[in-house]
Amino acid sequence: MTAVSLGDLAQSFMLRQRNSALKQDMNRLTTELVTGQVADVRKVLAGNYSYLTDIERKTDSLAGYKVATSEATHFASTMQTNLDRLGSITQVLSNSLLTAGTTISAADTPAEAKAALQSMIGTLNTDIAGRHLFSGTATDQAPLVDADTLLSELRIAIGGASTPADIMAAAETWFAAPAGYAALAYQGSSDPLAPFAISQTDNVTLDVRATEPGIGKMLRLAAVAALADDPAFGLDAAEQAELHARAAEEMFRAQDDITTLRATVGFTEARIDTVAARNEAESTGLSFAKAALLEVDPFEAATQLEEVQFQLQSLYSVAVRMSQLSLVNFI
Repeated sequence: MTAVSLGDLAQSFMLRQRNSALKQDMNRLTTELVTGQVADVRKVLAGNYSYLTDIERKTDSLAGYKVATSEATHFASTMQTNLDRLGSITQVLSNSLLTAGTTISAADTPAEAKAALQSMIGTLNTDIAGRHLFSGTATDQAPLVDADTLLSELRIAIGGASTPADIMAAAETWFAAPAGYAALAYQGSSDPLAPFAISQTDNVTLDVRATEPGIGKMLRLAAVAALADDPAFGLDAAEQAELHARAAEEMFRAQDDITTLRATVGFTEARIDTVAARNEAESTGLSFAKAALLEVDPFEAATQLEEVQFQLQSLYSVAVRMSQLSLVNFI
């Protein structure tokens, strides 16, 4: 019978090759045991990546929508806060004007109205991350001029009025005319802000500009009250009180306009929250689907790792024994 044996060089090469293969298996199984996912995706999917690719594409898309949803949420929340502040300012001012309308001794009311007007304009000129909320598409531009400029333009527009009724009518005309408030005090765009795409099928619009009738009405009434003691109109104390009373009465009625704007923004906020929750649920579902597709059985992986470790230890033992062989042992 012919005996077949391996030479020393071939045997050494075979041991090194086996050692390398076992180490690779150990590294692969260790990675799978730690991550819970298979290391060789191609083998598990049998070369068909379409399902995995679709899951990853949808996951990436949802990640992008999550950024857009966060931006829309922040934008709407800040807009809601500013509208709330605008309503609070006008509420306080309307109470002061009502008080001034019943007495002829409220000399500081025009100054209070001007301060309120400045606060309103400051609120409407608020920006977040460099984007102004009430400027339409011109988010890089504050929507309104400063209070002094607005009062100066309004003073010129109503310069011919001499009675409280005439001043109120002239101011209303200037604010409503395209060549008036919208052209001389409003600096934003006439185009609405582009909708926020918060999912593949959902868009939300936050189009509240400083030209909204309700906002313009509040600014007009505050500006008129601030000009009540202007020498150009020559109103006496009784006429100033009448002007304040007219402004207070109309401002109380105009509160509903601000409430309507806030309700519109609130509805948009609720819709954003609903879509965001749906997107999050879909993203979680995709994560589970991907994990199920690529997951490994931890018990099986641990068993295979233990087996590979045993084989590697056995290989080392054989290598040690072979290294101790000598001719003396056979003589």
